[in-house]
Amino acid sequence: MKQLHLPDVIPVFPLPGALLLPRARLPLHLFEPRYLAMFDDCLKTSERVIGMIQPSRGDGPSGPSLYRIGCAGRVTQFSETEDGRYMVTLAGISRFRIKREVEGFTPYRRCEVSWDGFEADRGPEERDAGFKRGPFMELLSRYFAARGLSTDWDSLKEADDELLINALSMMLDLDPEDKQALLEAPSLSTRRETLVTLMEFAMRAGGGMGGEDKLQ
Repeated sequence: MKQLHLPDVIPVFPLPGALLLPRARLPLHLFEPRYLAMFDDCLKTSERVIGMIQPSRGDGPSGPSLYRIGCAGRVTQFSETEDGRYMVTLAGISRFRIKREVEGFTPYRRCEVSWDGFEADRGPEERDAGFKRGPFMELLSRYFAARGLSTDWDSLKEADDELLINALSMMLDLDPEDKQALLEAPSLSTRRETLVTLMEFAMRAGGGMGGEDKLQ
C-alpha cells in the first residue's frame, strides 16, 4: 500500500471535545464559512488532510490557544446538503505536534507540524496485552447505566481491542482536557488505563460506583 505523504503545513480545525485517533473515523458537520473554505481547499490537494486539534485555555493572536498535539485525518467520504453544508468523514492517519502557526490570508488556521515521534500511528493496529475485556465491559455497563446511556453492546463485544478503546475514547462525553489526555497516551494500554481511570472517577463523583473495582 502506498504511503500517504504527510505535508509540513496543514489546515487545523479547533473543535472542543472532538477527538480523532489513528485508524479511527470521525464524522464532521461543516457549516461555518471558514470551515467550508477549508474543506474546499482541502479537496484541491492530493493528501486531503485536515488536522483536528483541541483549543486550550487562553487566547492567541489568531483565536483560542491550541494544544500542541492533535491528530490528522484524511477526507474519505463527504456529501453536500442542498443548503451548502458538508457531511464529512475523516479517517485518522497520525498524530502531529504543532511547531508554529502559519500566518496567511485563509479564513481558517494553518500550522506547520512535525510528525516525528508518532511513527506507530502509521503502522499496523495496536494490541493491548494487558486488556481484561470481561471486567472492562462490566465497568462500561455500569458507567453507561449511571449516565443513562445506551449502545449496541453486541458490536462493542465483538470489536477488536484498538477499535473498542479508541471508539469509546472518541464517543464518551468527557472534558476537553480528558480527551487530550486520551489523545496523548503513548500506547493503547496507556489509553485504556486512562479511560478506566476517567470512568471510575466519574462514577465515584456521581455516586454510581459500587465497591472498589480496579481494571489495571
